[in-house]
Amino acid sequence: MSEIFKLELDTPAYKGGISFPTGLFIDGKFVKPVEQGKIDVVNPSTGRVITSVSVGTSKDVDIAVDAARKAYKTSWGLKVPGSVRGQMLLKLASLIEQNLDEFAALESLNVGKPFAVSKIADIMSTVACLRYYGGWADKVHGKTIEVSCDPSNWRSSHAYVMNILKTNENKLAYTRHEPYGVVGQIVPWNFPLSMASWKIGPALATGNCIILKPSEITPLTALKLASLVNEAGFPPGVINIVNGYGNTVGQSMAEHPHISKVAFTGSTLTGRKIQEASAKSNLKVVTLELGGKSPHIIFDDANLEQAVKWAVRGVFANGGQVCTAGSRIYLQEGIYDQFLQLFTEAAQNLSKNTGDPFGQGVLHGPQASSMQLDRVMSYIDSAKTDGATIHFGGERHGTEGFFVKPTIFTDCRPEMKIVREEIFGPCAAIIKFKTEEEVIEMANNTTYGLAAGVFTENSARGIRMAHALEAGSTFINCYNTLDTAIPFGGYKQSGIGRELGEYALDTYTQVKAVHVNLGMKL
Repeated sequence: MSEIFKLELDTPAYKGGISFPTGLFIDGKFVKPVEQGKIDVVNPSTGRVITSVSVGTSKDVDIAVDAARKAYKTSWGLKVPGSVRGQMLLKLASLIEQNLDEFAALESLNVGKPFAVSKIADIMSTVACLRYYGGWADKVHGKTIEVSCDPSNWRSSHAYVMNILKTNENKLAYTRHEPYGVVGQIVPWNFPLSMASWKIGPALATGNCIILKPSEITPLTALKLASLVNEAGFPPGVINIVNGYGNTVGQSMAEHPHISKVAFTGSTLTGRKIQEASAKSNLKVVTLELGGKSPHIIFDDANLEQAVKWAVRGVFANGGQVCTAGSRIYLQEGIYDQFLQLFTEAAQNLSKNTGDPFGQGVLHGPQASSMQLDRVMSYIDSAKTDGATIHFGGERHGTEGFFVKPTIFTDCRPEMKIVREEIFGPCAAIIKFKTEEEVIEMANNTTYGLAAGVFTENSARGIRMAHALEAGSTFINCYNTLDTAIPFGGYKQSGIGRELGEYALDTYTQVKAVHVNLGMKL
C-alpha cells in the first residue's frame, strides 16, 4: 500500500483539504515501486517541495503491461460493449467534476497556473473531453462494402466470370475497427490532466488498456485521477499509471514488445527518440504532438483591440508554456506602432498581476520548474547576444519561485534563436511585414507547423491565409480556441497523427477487412 499525502489549504481562491495516494497505480491498486524510488514534487510559486511521490522503473512498466494484457484478454477490449465502456467514462467524468475544486487546487499547486484558469481551462475541459468520448464509445463502427469480382483476377472462361458478376450476393465484405490492446501514453507537464484526458478518452472508448506516464514534474492530478478509477467501474488493469522519468519509464514504454501503440505529447527531440525506439522494437504505432513556433499575423485592417487581446492570450497564457503559443507576432507596417503600444500596456498589466496562483486577481503564474526558468532566461540572454531589443520584461519577477516577467522582443531577425526555436515561456518576438506574400513566406519558414493565427477584417484574405499557412490548426480572428470535437495536431516536425474529435478514434483502432464467400465456386 502506498503512502497518502494530505494538505489543508486556506487561500482566497480555495479553502479545503487535498489528499491523494503517492504510489504507482497498477492493476487497480496503489502500490510501491519495485525499487522503492521517490521523487520530490515542487511548488513552482515558492520553489519548495510539496511532497514526494513514488517513481517507477522499467520493472514497474513490465508489471503494468502484464496487468493490462490480462485485463484486455479477460475483462475489457471487445468483450465489453461500447455502451458499457462509455458509461464508465461518463462516470469518471462526473467523479472528477464532483471533486472539481480539489483537482483545480492540485493543478495550481503543482503547475503554478491561476486557480480560476486551472478550474476552467484544465479540469472542466478534462470533464468535457471524457464525456465526449464516453458518447463515442458505442459509435465506432466498420462498414459493409458492396463488392464484385474482377475478371482479371480469374483464370476461367469469360462466360463463367460474367455469370458470377451478375450476382454480387455471392460475397460479403465488411470492416471492423479493433483496439490495439495495450497502449502507452506519455503526457507533458504544462496541462497535466487535460492532456491525459485527450489520450485516455479515445483509448478507452475504443477498448484499449493503457499505461499512462505523467510528467515527473507534475504527477499530482494523475494520481488523484487514479483514486477514482475503481469507483468509476473500470476493471483492474484497464488503467495503469506509472510515475517516472522519461529516460526510464518513458523509454521502457517506447521499447516494450507488448505495447502496441504509444501516444506522446512533448518535445520534438523526445518524439524522435520514441519513433526510433518503435522502429528498433516492435514497430508499434506512434502518434506524436510535438513542439511549435506558431506565427500570429495581424494585418492593417484588423480589429486592433481584439487582436491585442487574442495575441496576449496566444503568447502569455500559462506562462507561455503552451505548444501552440503564438510567439512570432507579425505586424503589418500600418499598425505596428499602435499595436506595440497596446500590447506593451497589456504585458505591463500582466506583470503587475503576477504571483501566487491562489491570490485574488492573479493573471500570470510561474514557469513550472527551475529547469524551465533557466531555459527561458537562456533564450532571453541569446536575444541580447543576437542583437534583439528587450522592449519589455526580460527578467525574473521577484526572488521566490520561478517567475519570469512577460517579455517582448523587437528588432528581431529570422535567423535569431528566439525566432527559430520554441522558448516555452512568456516571450513574444515582434516582426514587421509589408505584403501578404512576404508574411506567408516568413511564417512558413520554420521546421514546425502546429498552429497559426490571422487577424483581418477581409474574410477572403483570412481564408486565403489559412489555406496557405503550413499548420495543423489555423485561427482566424481568434487564437487557441480549441474544442474537444475538433482535431488537433501538427504539420512537419510538430507531430504525427491527430488528437481530439472523431479523428482521434482512428489513431486507437486498427482496421480489419473480412471477406466472406456466400456461394462463389471455382
